[in-house]
Amino acid sequence: MMLDPAQLAALSAIVRHGSFEGAAAQLNVTPSAISQRIKAFEERMGAILIYRGTPCTPTDAGTRLARHADDVTLLETQVLQDIAPDTNRSAARIRIAVNADSLATWFVSGLSRNAGTFFELVIDDQDYSTDWLLRGAVSAAITGQAQAAVGCSSTALGALRYVATASPAFVARWFDDGVTPQSLAQAPMMNFDAKDNLQHRWIRKATGEKLTPPAHHLPSTHAFVDACLLGLGWGLNPLSIVQRHLDDGTLVTLMPDCPLDVPLYWQTSRLMAKALEPLSKSIFSAAREQLVNIPHERVKQKY
Repeated sequence: MMLDPAQLAALSAIVRHGSFEGAAAQLNVTPSAISQRIKAFEERMGAILIYRGTPCTPTDAGTRLARHADDVTLLETQVLQDIAPDTNRSAARIRIAVNADSLATWFVSGLSRNAGTFFELVIDDQDYSTDWLLRGAVSAAITGQAQAAVGCSSTALGALRYVATASPAFVARWFDDGVTPQSLAQAPMMNFDAKDNLQHRWIRKATGEKLTPPAHHLPSTHAFVDACLLGLGWGLNPLSIVQRHLDDGTLVTLMPDCPLDVPLYWQTSRLMAKALEPLSKSIFSAAREQLVNIPHERVKQKY
């Protein structure tokens, strides 16, 4: 079954703009025409593709097809650039899953080196971002998994270095007798969300024990830093973000000789590898500049 380009374009535009009206404005047609295209597309696929609401959101099937539409545009853009560089062409759009701390530190530097490309980012923990690849919802992802997802290639980028930080007043209150399993079990800590296990990983590395301290949930990289500064709790922060606070003494590390280096990998759909090559090179370059423990070997692909 061949997919109708007009229906794919309508679906992609709705996902992008969140409404039939926004999609109609982008494609220069009426909202009624967009509605008819989506209704016909859903009937043809035998599945609901768009949840009608404010905003409109895609179903799992709709997400997969919208990503396919963006991939087709990217491939067509590359072909036209090679054989007819003066031709007017649609702007390429790439959907990527990335963890919040990479986004707040080094990742945007890689994106910025790709003029003329638009990006749609979904935020998820690096230990779960491969799920987006497996669902076909993104074309690429920053992950914490060395093993490539099925149909993807995986390249080691290096590691994002974290340090356990807190305000001097917090340390004086909770760790006056040192950072021990007993004090860590009592001192309030912070998690990004329910998926975040960095603090627990650091505790095991630092003490060899598995502890469950009381915890706040703050799903924001910069709020994490602010909470540490204000004494709400202690937490793992990217060193590049908190270095100036460590230098001026407004934050201190709980154990200066015990950073946590989190390996990161760039996974892309193998079918889109050629089209994504310019972006991949930019990501590798940004990683070399800002991550630690930079590797030199491509990890094994899974077929």
